[in-house]
Amino acid sequence: MKDQKKSPDHNSNTEGHIPFTQLAAYGAGGIIPIALFNIAGLLVGLMGNISLGLSAFWLGAIMIVPRLWDALSDPIIGHLSDNTRTRWGRRRPFLLVGGILVAVTFVIMWWIPKGEMVQTWFPTESGYHAFQLVYIMITLLLFFTAVNIFEIPHGALGMEMTTDYHARTRLFSAKSFVGNLFAMGTPWLLAIASLEVFKGPGGNEADGMRYVSIIIAAILIPLSFWMFFKLKEPGFQKVAKQEKTPFWKDMKMVASNRNFVMLTLTVFTLAMGFNFVQLLGMYIPIFYVFGGDKAAGATMLGINGMIWAITGVLAVFPLNWISPKLGKRSTLVIAMLLMSFAQLSKIVCYNPHYPYLIVIPTVLLSAGMLFFFTLGSSMVGDICDEDELNTGHRSEGSYYAIFWWFIKMGTALASFVAGALIVFTMFDEAQVTKVDSLQGNIRELRSKVQTWNGEEGFKGSTANLLITTKQQVTDALDESKTYVNFLEKESTKKDNESNQNVAKYQGDRKSALLNTLSVTRSTVAGLKHLQTRLDNLGSQPEDSAVINLSKEAVSLTLQTKFEKAKMNSFELLSHLSSKSLEPKFIKKKETDKHYDQIMKEINEVRDRIADIETTSSLASLDKDLGTIENDIMPLTQQTPYTLLMMRVVEIGLPFLLSLLSIFFVLRYSLTEKRSHEIKELLKQRNAERSNGENSAIDSTIV
Repeated sequence: MKDQKKSPDHNSNTEGHIPFTQLAAYGAGGIIPIALFNIAGLLVGLMGNISLGLSAFWLGAIMIVPRLWDALSDPIIGHLSDNTRTRWGRRRPFLLVGGILVAVTFVIMWWIPKGEMVQTWFPTESGYHAFQLVYIMITLLLFFTAVNIFEIPHGALGMEMTTDYHARTRLFSAKSFVGNLFAMGTPWLLAIASLEVFKGPGGNEADGMRYVSIIIAAILIPLSFWMFFKLKEPGFQKVAKQEKTPFWKDMKMVASNRNFVMLTLTVFTLAMGFNFVQLLGMYIPIFYVFGGDKAAGATMLGINGMIWAITGVLAVFPLNWISPKLGKRSTLVIAMLLMSFAQLSKIVCYNPHYPYLIVIPTVLLSAGMLFFFTLGSSMVGDICDEDELNTGHRSEGSYYAIFWWFIKMGTALASFVAGALIVFTMFDEAQVTKVDSLQGNIRELRSKVQTWNGEEGFKGSTANLLITTKQQVTDALDESKTYVNFLEKESTKKDNESNQNVAKYQGDRKSALLNTLSVTRSTVAGLKHLQTRLDNLGSQPEDSAVINLSKEAVSLTLQTKFEKAKMNSFELLSHLSSKSLEPKFIKKKETDKHYDQIMKEINEVRDRIADIETTSSLASLDKDLGTIENDIMPLTQQTPYTLLMMRVVEIGLPFLLSLLSIFFVLRYSLTEKRSHEIKELLKQRNAERSNGENSAIDSTIV
């Protein structure tokens, strides 16, 4: 298995030297394919499922659409990059345009239309969700196309910047190093997006990501300009006069290279398998290790992701020590064995009693993947050298495009299969989003109560209290009018279900909607009357008049939010009741016990909400709402069957596919010895051509 050792004269080859500034500028490009690519592939699916309530199956299905588009766009971009001739080279213009497009489309991707007003545009909830899925699919198409415009020429440029066998590995290691350095912060995005400063009091992670994405774009655009101006294309002078080739000729040449086929199959199989780790691996800490506590799970994911990124950064150094000693193929096999062992260790390390054991497989996986993907890109460069020797033509863009497309296709297939398996495990995203809505209502109520009880409210001056009261009444009136519009449309929708249980739910829901509508209309009338009285106070009202009206305003401004909380608690209880009545084929007793416990807890929460008096003291209201908020969190807990199946799939499938990858890589025959022979033969041929051209010039002069 061990590649033959290189001869001593390769150790000190100055041709392999790459200036530090070039390493840094090239490495900065790793941010897009390593960090942002994974953010889009993972967080869009996760947040779409647990924050927007979209089907995991359909989220996984739409992730395949950009990959199918890539089947056409990637080779075209690679071919265009190979055949572009500009004053700035053939790769650098793509880096600038692609980097800016990535930044812009990354922001657009997170502004998914949502909310009660958007929902009223559609006659059914399924139509509303279908609209959101289409939006996500289109913006993902735009984003991944922008990534391709940047990444394919960037990867091809890395193969051209040096012809040295091990310097090429160092160059792609720099890309992995900087990409993982930036990725240290990306695992915290879920936790950062959950901060109130980004999501607002009643929002969720999907709302917070809208503003976090703008910060990321503001970093990426200047970096794109820096890479464009700083990077050089040392091979451009040689290929500037190279004859442009037809698209299909390039594709046929790439597909007929046996070593490229074996390497690509290796990467494709492993990429497909280990994307189960990334997708399901985000559900397991939240819903198994922390029992549905998204805040604790997000923090754990942040810590775990940072350890992943730190390991990825540090693993660059042993990679550049091991690979020259053992050869690239042998080092690749070691990486795959390391990842297989990491998967098996999760059997013990997924432990709710010791949550931080998760970091053990994380360290092993991160090191193995860094080795694997860095060496894979470097080995494509070696294949391009072999191809140049055989054909006299360099087509790094076409090779890298096909290689990169297979990586992404593995990612997409894994996302689709994982989405289907999440459905198979009976994960209940509707339960999670309904709990989110209820929790958001309670948090908004607490925020309002704390405003009334703070310096802007009754603890401040009368002048400030009056300003706050007028603003709170105006905001509450707008919210109540919007909610009335929503309730009117929801209560008039036709019932088309013949199922007895569904029909009963629809009847109960319509009654609840009509009751809530009546209360909210009364609230609107009360707020309008109060607003008129506030306007009639005059320019210098008495303190007692302001205080009395403000006390009256407290109850009215909180009323609609309480009605929303009651309605959402009804929706949650109805949903859980219907789930408990569904047929159960596995572990029926445990599942029934689970639903009995959850419904008992939601009934207790509903009773607490119903018992709250809006006329109570503000301190008492804040305390009661805080207790309810804490009681709501466990309501996201999933069934024991769901949690078991998630772990079985997440551990088992990547392990099996990694074994298949080892089979493919052992059939890769381009050894280190042969790579050095190719390099020497290319040097001799290029020298002969150069001497021939000089002789022709001299004879012309004579």
